[in-house]
Amino acid sequence: MGRDVSTELGQITISDEVIALISGMAATECYGLVGMASRNIQDGIAELLGMDNMSRGVEVRLAGDEVVVDLYIIVEYGTKITEVAHNVMNKVRYVVESMTGLKVSRVNITVQGVRVTHAREDERK
Repeated sequence: MGRDVSTELGQITISDEVIALISGMAATECYGLVGMASRNIQDGIAELLGMDNMSRGVEVRLAGDEVVVDLYIIVEYGTKITEVAHNVMNKVRYVVESMTGLKVSRVNITVQGVRVTHAREDERK
């Protein structure tokens, strides 16, 4: 299902998959985010998704005329989780609204895991 935007030149339909991809790409630009996680945790282990599966860690829903984005993320060990989550929320809202013209009412964050990145491992040696 898509979101319809009417202009003086005609109608534009933006699919949920495109909004999810935009959201995932915007989120991964934030400091402290290792990557997107699978929406389903199996055996308590969060699966880190690659760049080609960016939208799999995102759910997009319509709430009236507004969009609700649910993000499932993995954060870097040593960062303040609440700060990373707030930065992701603000960045995703701004980028989705500026690129699509749609109003984002909520960005919900679910932290699925914490990972040590390779840069951190190199610093300890």
